[in-house]
Amino acid sequence: MRTLRTILATGLTAVVAVGLAACGGSSQNGGSNGSGSDSSGAVTLKVGATPAPHAKILTYINDNLAAGAGIKLDIVEYTDYNQPNRALNDGELDANFFQTVPYLENAEREFDYDFTAGAGIHLEPLAVFSNKHKSLSELPDGGTIAVISDASNQTRALELLAKQGLVQLPADGSEASVVNVTPLKNFTFKEVEGPQLVRSLDDFDFAVINGNFAQEGGLNIADQALVVESPENNPAVNVLVWKTANDKQEAIDKLEQLLHSDEVKQYIEQTWTDGSVIPAF
Repeated sequence: MRTLRTILATGLTAVVAVGLAACGGSSQNGGSNGSGSDSSGAVTLKVGATPAPHAKILTYINDNLAAGAGIKLDIVEYTDYNQPNRALNDGELDANFFQTVPYLENAEREFDYDFTAGAGIHLEPLAVFSNKHKSLSELPDGGTIAVISDASNQTRALELLAKQGLVQLPADGSEASVVNVTPLKNFTFKEVEGPQLVRSLDDFDFAVINGNFAQEGGLNIADQALVVESPENNPAVNVLVWKTANDKQEAIDKLEQLLHSDEVKQYIEQTWTDGSVIPAF
């Protein structure tokens, strides 16, 4: 299993170099592009993604940059976080773009996937929202705080709450969850699936919500968030992921290059001006 840590050891430069060398046309050597070429010679990559920002970024690439690199993207949208890795592992996708490095590492440990991840593309900071209160200091006795149900993002949410003095993290340094942190005030946690957090915000005193779910639900981090996760040295970057053994590596390398292009960086900065999505390169 090769994830971001091993890719970064070799550096994005190698990936970019491969992509640049390949941009002149699709290779006929050794079937590295597989059989997915259209009449123009562009290699089609079937990529799974959650709607925003991932599918939006891929759509921008497909509409503006992909043809020049000799690729075409068939974007499959998912709202269930469990599906894109399964589909990739089963050969239904050539790559996916929806997850953070910690989420991927948890999935690899649980399901023994043999995946490779590229370098970090963007960060979606977590933020605390409320429709009932203007500050975390207003948390009532016996109140409720909603956190995402998936393990890796839940750890991030609890670390954010720990910095606000609401919980104490495990003393042994183990991964924080709602069952092993110590609340420092009288409140209860509610675990909620990511896409439901915004919709159920009225049911809780506070909710810790990922940037992508916040902006999908119409929340503005810059104007409405009470606390925002720091992007500095944050490991929870989003990455492109593919099967280590595949027959389209040359085309995948081209997509990895485009995802780290100046054009995509500018697109992210101009599209998500509220800071809900931040370039990581």
